[in-house]
Amino acid sequence: MMKRVLIAAFGNLLWGDDGFGVRVLQKLAAAPLPEGVYLLEAGISGISVLQELLSGYDALILLDAMDKGLPPGTVQVLALEVPQVNLNPNERLDMHLADPQRVVAAAKALGVLPPQVFLVGCQIKRCEWGQEVSPKVAAAIEVAAQKVHHLLLQLLRPAAPKGGDDDATDPPMGRFCGR
Repeated sequence: MMKRVLIAAFGNLLWGDDGFGVRVLQKLAAAPLPEGVYLLEAGISGISVLQELLSGYDALILLDAMDKGLPPGTVQVLALEVPQVNLNPNERLDMHLADPQRVVAAAKALGVLPPQVFLVGCQIKRCEWGQEVSPKVAAAIEVAAQKVHHLLLQLLRPAAPKGGDDDATDPPMGRFCGR
C-alpha cells in the first residue's frame, strides 16, 4: 500500500517572517512531488489540517516559522513527540487552531494523528506587519524545501532493517512564531 504524507504550511504572508511556511509550500508546489504527497496551506487556521487528517495519513510534515533564539534563517527538522491529550467535552475547540502544536495535540486526542510527525521550521528575524520576509529567512526557503525533499525520500522509501542511520532530525524543542 502506498504511503500518504501530508505537508501542511502555517503562517501569515502579511506578517513578515511568519510567512515562511507558506512560502516553502509554494516552492514545493512549483516542482513535481512523489506520488502520495499532499500539500495543504493552513495559513493561520489549522482546523483545515485537522479536517484533512481525517482522510488518513502515514506522516505529517508541518512547515512554520519559529523563535528559538537561533541565528535568523536557521532551518531545523524536528521530530515531534506529542503527549497524550484528552479533550474536555464541555470545552469548545478553537476552530482556528493557529498554533501547529495545538493542531497536533487535537489530532492526537481525536485519534487521527499520523505515527510520524515532523516540523520543518526556520528561525525568524522579525514578525512585523509587511509582506516581505527578511533576507536570511528568504534564503532559508530553498534550504527548507531541500530538507523536505530529503525527509520525503526517507518517509516514502521501503522499510529498512532496524539499526540503520535514519535520524535526520534535530532534537525536539522550541516554540512557534506569531501564535
